[in-house]
Amino acid sequence: MSETVTLTAAEVEAKLLKGPFHQWLGLKVISVGDGEIELKATWRPEWVVNAERGYVHGGILATLIDLTADWALVSKTGRGVPTVDLRVDYHRAAMEGDLTAKGKVVKFGGTLSVAEAQVLDGEGRLLASGRGVYMTATPK
Repeated sequence: MSETVTLTAAEVEAKLLKGPFHQWLGLKVISVGDGEIELKATWRPEWVVNAERGYVHGGILATLIDLTADWALVSKTGRGVPTVDLRVDYHRAAMEGDLTAKGKVVKFGGTLSVAEAQVLDGEGRLLASGRGVYMTATPK
């Protein structure tokens, strides 16, 4: 499937929030475009790994990189797709506050596709970035 699937932010959010984990993350779809998506994750105190220092566990940031890159492909697939490979780079500690994640398609393919994402804090500072490979073959 190589043609663009037109879905509104509300339609994508409804699909995304079918997953209980995505609900727990407090995800909101801010915008969806051709090969692009922007999400907001609502702060949860359970994200904190070090109560003394107050920073967020890296797994939360990796999750946001993965699902944002994955859902950037929604304009081509119309659905979430399985992750084949994922790389995440951490740039600074995430502290208390909502997070913004932005994703875009790098290469769309009939079997495998590549997309990347960034996670930003409330002040727009880069916290993490990454790239994933996703299985975009049409389900049989």
